[in-house]
Amino acid sequence: MYLYDQYDQAMVDARVAEFRDQTRRRLEGKLSEDQFKPLRLMNGLYLQLHAYMLRVAVPYGTLNSRQMHMLADIADKYDRGYGHFTTRQNIQYNWIKLEDAPDILADLASVEMHAIQTSGNCIRNISSDHFAGAAKDELVDPRPYAELLRQWSSFHPEFMYLPRKFKIAVIAAETDRAAMKLHDIGIQIVRNDAGELGAAFYVGGGMGRTPMVAPLIRDFVPLDQLITYAEACLRVYNRYGRRDNKYKARIKILVHELGAEEYARQVEEEFAHLLSQGIEPPLAELERIKNYFADPAFETGLPAEVDRSDPDFALWVDRNTVPHKAPGYVSAVISLKPVGGIPGDASAEQIHLMADLAEEYSLDELRVMHTQNIVLPHVRISDLHALWTRLETAGLGTPNLDTIEDIIACPGLDYCSLANARSIPVAQKIAQRFSESGRTAELGELKLKISGCINACGHHHAGHIGILGVDKKGVENYQLLLGGSEAQDTSLAKITGPGFDEDGIVDAIEKATDVYFARRSEGERFLDTYRRIGMEPFKEAIYG
Repeated sequence: MYLYDQYDQAMVDARVAEFRDQTRRRLEGKLSEDQFKPLRLMNGLYLQLHAYMLRVAVPYGTLNSRQMHMLADIADKYDRGYGHFTTRQNIQYNWIKLEDAPDILADLASVEMHAIQTSGNCIRNISSDHFAGAAKDELVDPRPYAELLRQWSSFHPEFMYLPRKFKIAVIAAETDRAAMKLHDIGIQIVRNDAGELGAAFYVGGGMGRTPMVAPLIRDFVPLDQLITYAEACLRVYNRYGRRDNKYKARIKILVHELGAEEYARQVEEEFAHLLSQGIEPPLAELERIKNYFADPAFETGLPAEVDRSDPDFALWVDRNTVPHKAPGYVSAVISLKPVGGIPGDASAEQIHLMADLAEEYSLDELRVMHTQNIVLPHVRISDLHALWTRLETAGLGTPNLDTIEDIIACPGLDYCSLANARSIPVAQKIAQRFSESGRTAELGELKLKISGCINACGHHHAGHIGILGVDKKGVENYQLLLGGSEAQDTSLAKITGPGFDEDGIVDAIEKATDVYFARRSEGERFLDTYRRIGMEPFKEAIYG
């Protein structure tokens, strides 16, 4: 994984010192809240319903055990003993005292971490495939390209005050595990007919109030022009993006209103101009970064068979491990979705344990998934039972990856000042209902996502089943959506009809799954059946 050089460390240390002074002046009353707000947001500090919330950046989701231990220490020392892993591959703390914030940033800086670009109208934390460097199907590890983009975007003077926040994802496989087409810019590393590596650019995706799937803007950009093309995309947006209406300020609105063809034409024009300016970092810099992401020393001749005599362990292996590019290894997913738990939450003790397990069993590496789980990317198959035993003891061994119990949920009205409805209790009730019914296994792959407001931090538009919490005359109301996907077959879910109360939405989901059981063909997922038979059979069952 990438290690800070002297410039990275100096930059982060300087930001900590600067924010410490800003915080002191705020506490002394020398800065008003209006003056302080843009300063704290530049450092990932939000003011939520009950307290300050700090969002910590985890670039492309990659951590080592030392960093993970620090996240646990922060949860224990400055929060209420837990952290919340988010859909941006970050972690946030919901109970921060303002006077502690500079000390937290200093602690983070000591392990090459920060909270920069986790908020504000700038280029946010670059996300990527959580199985990067381990996946069997990737062309290359996409993280060096994500890191190059991180370095380019950090404190970029032209893009510090964009019309709106801006999110970029990078993948390098046909299988999209990063919701790439639902980002402002989605980049897929591809190979052309000549066998050369390059980048396909998808621009103008996003969720929120007006969800859109990003169109393909250019199918191949040479890797030595990657940053220049990204800069061209941003420049056109920065020049013409709406600043008079925050609801129409995202790049998806610009691309939609201009049309993908006209937007691409303007990007190509800007791209040609920038090429003449020579802004692209030399390929030697990309090669320098790549060296940090070289494969670890995988052992050879390892056993590939699993002792399946323990049925509980066998179920966890089937659901929560995925194939690895190195024989004798798998990637193991640690579920942060126990039945009745809060999706994405982990206690300080659990975070410490995951750090220990990464050091012992995963070549000192962890990944945060945008699905709010944690990956140990490089686990020997022969170590799986020992790993599972320790996870199970700590309440981290739930075998539910990609099932209806593996729910994405935003913090909702329990914490967020923007939310209209609670997400957490709904997620808990759904998981409880299907766990008790015993139907989770039979349902198979079914991705359910919940947002407590239209901002869609819970990705409800991209769920096979999505739930959107709204305020209906002062009462929490939950809309049901069907048919979304964040994978390579990206689609946006559609609202079924009138909303429900908290218990009613759980009943409605069960009725939707009844339709699936009755109408599915062999081998079909819930999403496949929905796409084949359409919305009407589901509406009839749900609304009678």
